[in-house]
Amino acid sequence: MLLNIEIIIAVLLTIVILLQNKNVSLNLSSMSGDAWEITKRWPEKILQNTTIILGVAFIVVAILLFVNK
Repeated sequence: MLLNIEIIIAVLLTIVILLQNKNVSLNLSSMSGDAWEITKRWPEKILQNTTIILGVAFIVVAILLFVNK
């Protein structure tokens, strides 16, 4: 049961990571005050929060699988 959950979380985590925008980069050549402010729109926030939640769930289930063996 836990192994199936781990596989599902791993697949979802992979999909969410691949959906994230690859064009986001930190422009260090521009040293203006606005360069350090990074604002995210709600889709990026949702993807980031989903990635964090799935990552934590993946680690928790992996630890439970390790303990139950």
